[in-house]
Amino acid sequence: MSLSLYEKIGGEKAVDAAVDIFYRKVLNDGSISSFFDDTDMDAQIAKQKGFLTMAFGGPNEYTGKSMREAHAPLVVRGLNDSHFNAVAGHLQSTLEELKVPEDLINQVMAIAGSTHDDVLGL
Repeated sequence: MSLSLYEKIGGEKAVDAAVDIFYRKVLNDGSISSFFDDTDMDAQIAKQKGFLTMAFGGPNEYTGKSMREAHAPLVVRGLNDSHFNAVAGHLQSTLEELKVPEDLINQVMAIAGSTHDDVLGL
């Protein structure tokens, strides 16, 4: 049996490290940080870890809202392609910083890209 992407990138510890670094980058980016002004970041980080674990083929414990439902209030506030691309860029730079192999980064970014229309309500 082949390893899941979750296992290939290092499992729970890798996802935890990636999400923590990722949100540090996002919250320091003035072009997108305001979308998180009213967000309980501890809860958000936990949800993101659960979602990525599921998306990467790990143990499925994600019980949050769908991408479309979770981001709908942000779309009303102006969430658009430039914001999506900024977040995706922070995800990619986080994975590069963690020395994730390029082929695995490409797989992660393909998964992230597949959420585009739902995140933006298209």
